[in-house]
Amino acid sequence: MTGFTTNDVPDQTGRCVIVTGANTGIGFEVARALAAKGARVLLACRDRAKGEAAIQRIVTENAGADLAFLPLDLADLGSVREAAAIASAEPRIDVLLNNAGVMYPPLLRTRQGFELQFGVNHLGPFAFTALMLPKLAEAGGARVVVTSSLAHTQGNIPWDDLNAEKRYRRTQRYSDSKLANMLFVYELDRRLRGAGVPVSAIRASA
Repeated sequence: MTGFTTNDVPDQTGRCVIVTGANTGIGFEVARALAAKGARVLLACRDRAKGEAAIQRIVTENAGADLAFLPLDLADLGSVREAAAIASAEPRIDVLLNNAGVMYPPLLRTRQGFELQFGVNHLGPFAFTALMLPKLAEAGGARVVVTSSLAHTQGNIPWDDLNAEKRYRRTQRYSDSKLANMLFVYELDRRLRGAGVPVSAIRASA
């Protein structure tokens, strides 16, 4: 789509959106745009200070913005469960934007021992989405949006070494995680449609 700007975003009054990784980059810009259009936005971030600083930046531009910090560390499935429980207490959730991710770190692991890029970019969002689906379904017409990357075209899921026990190339593992995002969103949408769940799954690539 060309020529689309924040001016083209329709009124979002009455809707509630979760944006992961909302303290910077694409996530921040989405949070800012939706808040300006009247949405309640939950900024789901690992770092409280950075998340609250992002909220203050948005409030400075839009004093009436309805914002809240949602503590979420996608490298810790315990944190994922806690964030889902907090978010599910909201009156409604209309959109879950899975945007947060990591790119090209050295070999590191999540709290549960998974290779970091696969864990944060795919497993964490997978788990968070699964936990949020019942709440999303309540809204009727809700959406799960997964941001990916053209790097997925270079991905090749290492089924015999998902946890990087044998080898680790950080650029390849990033591409693999982005391919996992694509496989996830298409299969999620297929299953939701098949089950008649009023939630759609959409990808956004750059």
